[in-house]
Amino acid sequence: MTEVPRNGGQPTGPLPRVRLIDVAREAGLSKTTVSAALNGTGRLSPEVRERARETAREMGYRPNATARHLRAGRARLIGYVIGEFADAPWTFLESPYFARLTAATSATALRRGYAVVLLPAGSLQSEWADLSLDAVIVADPVAGDAVVDDLVAARIPVFSDRSVEGRPGTYWVDVDAGAAVRGALDHLADQGAARPVLVVPDSTTRFHTEVYAAHRAWCAAHGLPERVVRVGAPGNGPVVRAVETALAGTGEERPDALLVVAEASPPLVLAAALRHGYEVPGDLLLVCVSEDVTAEHTEPPVTTLSLRPEAVAEAGVAHLVAVLEDGRRELPGALVPTRLDVRASSLRTGQTECTSRPPT
Repeated sequence: MTEVPRNGGQPTGPLPRVRLIDVAREAGLSKTTVSAALNGTGRLSPEVRERARETAREMGYRPNATARHLRAGRARLIGYVIGEFADAPWTFLESPYFARLTAATSATALRRGYAVVLLPAGSLQSEWADLSLDAVIVADPVAGDAVVDDLVAARIPVFSDRSVEGRPGTYWVDVDAGAAVRGALDHLADQGAARPVLVVPDSTTRFHTEVYAAHRAWCAAHGLPERVVRVGAPGNGPVVRAVETALAGTGEERPDALLVVAEASPPLVLAAALRHGYEVPGDLLLVCVSEDVTAEHTEPPVTTLSLRPEAVAEAGVAHLVAVLEDGRRELPGALVPTRLDVRASSLRTGQTECTSRPPT
């Protein structure tokens, strides 16, 4: 029974949905004519087409999306999961990289006619099994991610990073982590760094595993010891504490360069260096993997390695459309190049800034 408010006004329950037949009756047209007018089909006069559309607008008519999608065999809904944050499902929105990746993915998908549904990392199958998902994007899954296994078992196409390469029903777009690390370390070496330290998350994602491997190979090739500080949790606090650990050495153990892959606010990283008595870039060269625009406005401005989330989103959605709409089931993966934006924090005195330097 519909609840009636005390003021004697209209019912407080939801208004009944306006049907196509209701619009046709109000406009004095047939249901077929109204359908053709709203879909832009049929041989109708401009006057009849406008009358049908105006009546539909006035009555608040909305097409039945469920029925339309069932006829098309597609719901046009894409699930979206950040695999790295299973222990704290929504904290990825605090990350400039993942916030920009999520926004770019949603906007790019919407332009192609797909809506994105955010799912918590580590979600149980029961939480998404009843959703009419055409596919799911799993960004940065950890090793052995059960969500990927469940989606593959449910025959839902999975779009992720290169960790899913070779698995039936999966497709990948990734950044070239190895080239990114080599490019950043080569840049630091070119500026005279001999004791660089890597600050990296203690994570099992493919990206961070490749970062660690590339750093190890680069150090071996240059005859330098591996200097690594791992960060146990995401967020500015844990990363800044790890940076302070990296800066705590004395004498020959004192670093002369930092490559901070664990995401943190560049101004906070720079402030930590200053607190520990380092002059940047005189005593310490600094590069941060970051999409945080504040890096450009510090003193000195901080060099950043951008993973180009907008380009990753564009490539990922292009893959998704190729699979879902063009039927390209054997689609090869794609590597998106990163970008090193060189600023004063990683340049010795007298050098000139050079932005948008591609990795080598």
